[in-house]
Amino acid sequence: MSVRLYSVVFACAAMTGCASITNDTTNPVRFETFSATGVEVKGAECKLENDYGQQNVTTPATVNVRRSSKDLQVTCVKAGEADGRGVAISRANAGMAGNIIFGGGIGAIIDHNKGTAYTYPQWIRVVMGKLLTFDRKADVDGQPNRGADLPAPVASK
Repeated sequence: MSVRLYSVVFACAAMTGCASITNDTTNPVRFETFSATGVEVKGAECKLENDYGQQNVTTPATVNVRRSSKDLQVTCVKAGEADGRGVAISRANAGMAGNIIFGGGIGAIIDHNKGTAYTYPQWIRVVMGKLLTFDRKADVDGQPNRGADLPAPVASK
């Protein structure tokens, strides 16, 4: 192993969590709102909410969102438009993988509890009048995550 790799392994083992070292407790997320016909809707008021609290943002904007293992609920409103809603899926980031490979269980537990081991999509485009899910797996650098329609709930018998 190289000296650099040894240094990373040592740092992860010595500290209480790799993601806590490499990631802030927030990650920047760009928010935009569009109509169903593809026209940008500026000035929509969006409420962002996860288990760490809520933030309000006026689109378009980039804000630092508190990282969490829980999904981010997004609700956007503007007079004359149907509400746009979305769920930004929280996914484990490379810091969590580093914990599992190098740091062991304690670092993974700490980073999970602090939320630093998770990241939301980097650019979310909410469509007014729709309920979409935004998965970081669908992120493409330099392009908005347009989301996917949430499946209809299954009726219980």
